[in-house]
Amino acid sequence: MSSYCICSAFYLPHMGGVERFTDNLALELVRQGHSVTIVTNDTYDIGLHEILSSGVEVYRLPCIAALYGRFPIPKKNKVFRRALAELNARSFDGILINTRFYPHTLIALRFAKRIGVTPIVLDHGSAYLTFGNPVFDVFAHTYEHAITMLVKKYSPLFYGISQKSVEWLEVFGITAKGVISNSINSIEYRGQASNRSFRDELGIDNGRMLLAFTGRLIPEKGIDTLLGMMELLQDEPVDLVIAGEGPLRTHIEKSGLKHLHLVGRLGQPDIAALLLEADLFCLPTRSEGFSTSLLESAACGTPFLVTNVGGARELAPSRDYGFVVKSADSKVFAEKVLFALKEDVDLEAMGALCRSRVEDKYSVSSVVTTLIDAFSVSSAPNASHQMN
Repeated sequence: MSSYCICSAFYLPHMGGVERFTDNLALELVRQGHSVTIVTNDTYDIGLHEILSSGVEVYRLPCIAALYGRFPIPKKNKVFRRALAELNARSFDGILINTRFYPHTLIALRFAKRIGVTPIVLDHGSAYLTFGNPVFDVFAHTYEHAITMLVKKYSPLFYGISQKSVEWLEVFGITAKGVISNSINSIEYRGQASNRSFRDELGIDNGRMLLAFTGRLIPEKGIDTLLGMMELLQDEPVDLVIAGEGPLRTHIEKSGLKHLHLVGRLGQPDIAALLLEADLFCLPTRSEGFSTSLLESAACGTPFLVTNVGGARELAPSRDYGFVVKSADSKVFAEKVLFALKEDVDLEAMGALCRSRVEDKYSVSSVVTTLIDAFSVSSAPNASHQMN
């Protein structure tokens, strides 16, 4: 069997879609008999090296967790140099690098070059990085173009997490080799759900529509859209449960919306329980390559209302599967909720279609097959010159 390396700026216990994606790939590769080494940043001061109970090996490089932990900067100290020395002595049959825009990406590219492997860079975006501040965003856009130019100099093979990501890479003059999709083990995800009932805990009557949001409480996830939507729906039989942590928590708490329930960060079993109980999942995000939260919602048979970001049309090719809207506008989101409520839309049937689609097309095992095929391309002679 083969030995693979996955480089990702963040990994568990840090919570996020890319982290869960990385973990799912690693576990499935190990199940298939391969060895996997994850190289990430030590954002939680866990230590340099460990072998997980699954058999996955993890190197966590020392770093400074800048921008509220969202942007790890490497600390190139003695521990850092020791880690790279150990990794440089290894032999890998393929290297996957998640995302373009962290310093960790450049470290991984240099490492791949030293050991003579053409790496795969998997893009997880479908729009520019954003901090929700026009001034900061100008710098963010400039930075993204600059670091992408540096990444391109290493001639990796580029893939997108969704078709939207593939199209987005064209903005940077990159022709992707294809899609390595986000994925989920649907049956396992539903099976690990806890027994919590959020309707019971929060006193939400069964006759009211239960909306759910799970994710980081940051501007780019559309938190203000959710607040505006609920302000418009205050006189309707609709409740929204927000699960997550982030810098906008206080902003949500101060909103004073009576049918909005902030439950904080939840573990995966509780998130699954919430999604299984919800009538509709709401995600007014500005940019997603392929949202893991959408996959989790679909796996639970919960239809979604989402902006037209990466993964949305893959999971909802028609309105029979879910609501995909053009913009993260509070009025638009409120109107769609009211439509589902007043027109007695069969949300259960819609969710069943989503569940079937994600099980058929977005299982982790099928995506790992695609990844291994991509590794075969990357290991071919002159692989770095095969891009158009």
